[in-house]
Amino acid sequence: MIISVSRRTDIPAFYAEWFINRIRAGYCTVPNPFNSNQISYIPLKPEDVDVIVFWTRHPRPLMPYLAELDGRGYRYYFQYTLINNPRLIDPKSPALDIALKTFCELADYVGPERVVWRYDPIVFSQITGAQFHQRTYAYIARQLRGHTRRSTISIVDIYPKIKKRLHKLADQGIELTTYDGKPDEAFDELMRALVRAADENGMEIVSCAEELALQSYGIRPGKCVDDEYIERIFGLKVTDKKDPAQREKCGCVVSKDIGMYESCLFGCQYCYASSRFERAQHNHDVEHRPGSPSLLGWYDAAPPELSYSDAKQITFL
Repeated sequence: MIISVSRRTDIPAFYAEWFINRIRAGYCTVPNPFNSNQISYIPLKPEDVDVIVFWTRHPRPLMPYLAELDGRGYRYYFQYTLINNPRLIDPKSPALDIALKTFCELADYVGPERVVWRYDPIVFSQITGAQFHQRTYAYIARQLRGHTRRSTISIVDIYPKIKKRLHKLADQGIELTTYDGKPDEAFDELMRALVRAADENGMEIVSCAEELALQSYGIRPGKCVDDEYIERIFGLKVTDKKDPAQREKCGCVVSKDIGMYESCLFGCQYCYASSRFERAQHNHDVEHRPGSPSLLGWYDAAPPELSYSDAKQITFL
């Protein structure tokens, strides 16, 4: 089983203590995002977990626990988002110099193959045009040379649930735009420039769940939860079944996500995982307890092979 930590929130940045508590307990629980009465029991013992995939903008709070994960025999790699958008768009992401330092320290510890650089999503606006991204990507790629082997990109998607938020952003003079399948000359040059910068700095470049066809630029569709990548870096064969819970264009194989929506505090304007930042802050401050089986609230469940009466006789630490 592959464990995703997490598409729904940044667990390494904000919930590292909870995560390591669940590793020590050997399980966690995840309520169905659409029906909280349905609780999934997720086993987390080393023998139950093939690989852990971490998704994060700031893994430093988790890094003190990596030696413990290693000692317990877990395999893991990181999907590390590092973009450097202006604060009006990404108000709380770590500053670029801090993010670069953390990225390099992490890669020095786990190895460059186990830290994937995500320049994702690429946000187009009046202050983040094609030339902005061309300069920013090239600069970051140079700083990360030797510290990663793969770069993942995608173009921002405008979800209906964030349109109210984007209207407020437009009132400040920043309107996010998409290409809707109609790239222009500036877009073409940007894609070619990204490929050049990745190649010059020893990285393959792939796309993530991208509707636009980028293969003609030399950017093949990628997988973030990637069976081929896992076999390459760990020598481990895992399922190659596409995850049916993800978007059509997503190539990821099946995994279990242990996060919960409405809990990330980075406040990215284009974020699909938090519809209201105030709710996310409340959930973090009030609904989260590091000792709980679930990230928010207190949802518990018996292992699937046990009956409820059997489960009552078990004490979980």
